[in-house]
Amino acid sequence: MAKSNILALFLSLLMLSAAAALDVDVTKHGAKQNADISQALRDAWKEACAATTPSKVLIPQGTYQLSPVTMEGPCKAAIELQVKGTLKALTDPANVKDAGSWVSFNKIEHLTVSGGGTFDGQGAVAPSECEKDDYCKKRPINLSFNAITNSVVQDVTSLNSKQFHINVIGAKNFTFQRVTVTAPEESLNTDGIHVGRSSGVTITDSKIGTGDDCISIGDGTQQMEINKIDCGPGHGISVGSLGKYQNEQPVVGIRVRECNISNTSNGVRIKTWPASYPGTASDLHFEDIKMNNVSNPILLDQVYCPHNQCNAKVPSRVKLDRVSFKNIRGTSATAVAIKLACSGGVPCEGVELADISLTYTGPEGPIKSECTNIQPKTSGKMNPPPCIARATPSGSAIPGRRRLSFNF
Repeated sequence: MAKSNILALFLSLLMLSAAAALDVDVTKHGAKQNADISQALRDAWKEACAATTPSKVLIPQGTYQLSPVTMEGPCKAAIELQVKGTLKALTDPANVKDAGSWVSFNKIEHLTVSGGGTFDGQGAVAPSECEKDDYCKKRPINLSFNAITNSVVQDVTSLNSKQFHINVIGAKNFTFQRVTVTAPEESLNTDGIHVGRSSGVTITDSKIGTGDDCISIGDGTQQMEINKIDCGPGHGISVGSLGKYQNEQPVVGIRVRECNISNTSNGVRIKTWPASYPGTASDLHFEDIKMNNVSNPILLDQVYCPHNQCNAKVPSRVKLDRVSFKNIRGTSATAVAIKLACSGGVPCEGVELADISLTYTGPEGPIKSECTNIQPKTSGKMNPPPCIARATPSGSAIPGRRRLSFNF
């Protein structure tokens, strides 16, 4: 979202807040510290959502238990959930499996979530029933936002989710700022913020450390801005994975700028499945990124195949076009600092590298780049030097020259 649009959105929400006629404190609906306040929150939300002037639901300072709850819209006017306290998810197995999401927001316009409080999913103390082979899919997401428009989430923390921390689907003009996401590095499938089938989403000035992608971008995401993010630990900032499911929507217009990535297993990454359904991703740009001890700092991976649960011999059918990596600097934890593995079936087009300055001092040998089915355009300083892979007209690599590496 352009800066002018963000400013206009905040001014609009500020004016609406200034005219607020109704503040609803959950304690007035029976909420008590160290007890489950889900019914009190539902009742407070229902009252505020019915107001014809802007309203606010307040969760004051303190610690509260919360079972899964949904804030339903549409509401009749702008609404704010101000969380000043700490909300703790229940840890009983009956409240862990098959919940979908812990706290959900559905079909709301002019929503604000704020207050400096914490949503503690208690994933670190929940029963260990999560197996790698099912990606923990039966465990609840901390915060889900579905069909949210012209809204803001700011100054809140998501802690120890049992699955994804924040999931955004079907949003339009939605900003996250000064958001903190924290989970252990070893926690499975705990993506910080996942966005799919949304337009005009901005994530800025936030700190994210998890056991999976700091930010992941799913199909149908368009015109998304990510900037001033501190990412790590985790798996970096990723577009994808794409191509696993039929009828995925195009990804268009993703800009990642001015981020710091530290101690992650990947840096900036695009990932698509081999043997995939057809799809497209275009206009993807990563710029002004600082890496600190990052494995695979620049990774374009069209043979993404975790746990070997796919046919890696069949090329991806996701078309990548207009992709750039510019002014990326810092230290790599792996000798291969740039890896561009494009599809042999629908080769990447318009891939550009510019002003790359990465160093590596580990035992794996000199720093290098590797390429498959791609000849990127390069400019400015390049360390490691770029690699070139030639391909036949059909898209498969020339025998004996499929992958070329350049060392420095």
